[in-house]
Amino acid sequence: MSRIQIIIPARLASTRFPAKPLAPLTGADGIARPALHYTWEAGLAAARALGGDARCLIATDDAQIADAAGSAGMDVVMTPVTCANGTERCAAALDALDTVPEIVVNLQGDAPLTPPAMVAAVVALLETDPALAMATAAVPATPAVLAHLQTDAAAGRVGGTTVVCSTGGRALYFSKSIIPHVSPGTVPQQPVLLHLGLYAYRPAALAAYAANGPVPLELQEGLEQLRFLDAGLPVGVAVCPAPAWEMIELNNPSDIPLIEAELVRRAQ
Repeated sequence: MSRIQIIIPARLASTRFPAKPLAPLTGADGIARPALHYTWEAGLAAARALGGDARCLIATDDAQIADAAGSAGMDVVMTPVTCANGTERCAAALDALDTVPEIVVNLQGDAPLTPPAMVAAVVALLETDPALAMATAAVPATPAVLAHLQTDAAAGRVGGTTVVCSTGGRALYFSKSIIPHVSPGTVPQQPVLLHLGLYAYRPAALAAYAANGPVPLELQEGLEQLRFLDAGLPVGVAVCPAPAWEMIELNNPSDIPLIEAELVRRAQ
């Protein structure tokens, strides 16, 4: 049995960016590959960092994604089209496994720049605090990332998700708006934490999440993790140092050249 199962949920139908798992990204070698390829590589690197008892797989409901992933040598499980989000897809993927792992990691398909150390930090947080139902990661937004978020917000685009935490490191709220509020051109008194598409769950909490169904705040923000907070389940946030590259997720087509630049920078 793999003690830790990394699952990369991927779907073709995205409101903001349809078919983004298959969107071509040009890496440092100058070769264009589907975006999912880079997230898969990030998942494999994280599995190696976590040790021999961690495994990685793709969870999807789309044959086109499954074919592309399978032909590239990725492990794939099919999940129902009724899964409302990546967390529900991770819960459904557990049904395809022979044994249930101790920890499930959700590495979202639009987060190809996630470093292995952040996955390890989220897993460690869940392992060291038995009260947590779920753990996730965030990084302090650099001035460049904050400016990117503000530019997207001014243009009516969602550039990323932010989170505010208690002094004890528990999540208080997640939003696609910039929280806490920062006036353009000012230096924030409280650092803006950029939430990353990375979660670690206990299987029991994951099953309860799927059984509870969506809640209004989750639907309004379009953020699946708010279902945990609405249910009063404690969510830990591992605030990690920013890596040497900018943590940009693939949320909009305009993010492609930014991510490609970071792929090159990361390889240097």
